[in-house]
Amino acid sequence: MGVDPGLTRCGVGVVDGVVGRTPTLVEAGVIRTPADAELPLRLLAIEAGLEEWIGRHRPDVVAVERVFSQHNTMTVIGTAQAAGVALLVAARHRLPVRQHTPSEVKAAITGSGRADKAQIGVMVTRVLKLTEAPKPADAADAVALAVCHLWRGAGQARLASAIEAQRRRMGA
Repeated sequence: MGVDPGLTRCGVGVVDGVVGRTPTLVEAGVIRTPADAELPLRLLAIEAGLEEWIGRHRPDVVAVERVFSQHNTMTVIGTAQAAGVALLVAARHRLPVRQHTPSEVKAAITGSGRADKAQIGVMVTRVLKLTEAPKPADAADAVALAVCHLWRGAGQARLASAIEAQRRRMGA
């Protein structure tokens, strides 16, 4: 399950698949909160929405976009708070959590770490063999995150496991 954190629209996407096979889209959407609602209530709504998604889909892992910003500090604070809620909900369900940077997701899906939202939507549509991109763009971004983790996360997990096994063999 991929989570593209945001206070107004928190994208969520669930894909099914294994490395080497075409993944399939299970569901994509957004958890919406009113911009004029108080922050604690918005975070509570995101938590309830993520609880619902996890309860409905029982994912193996939750991939959350790593929050990064060069400019708008106020936007990044809200995004970070939404990301924190996603991490908390996943931990409550004892699900492994992986974070991927926006450029990592873009590179995995489009081949370019500088791709825009339209390019991500096009490639998500192509990769998952859909007739159209998930809407809104936050949902497509969450699906891209899930696909990115499916493709990259499995390899990273195997590498970490091999390194740990080698350490144990060497007595470190």
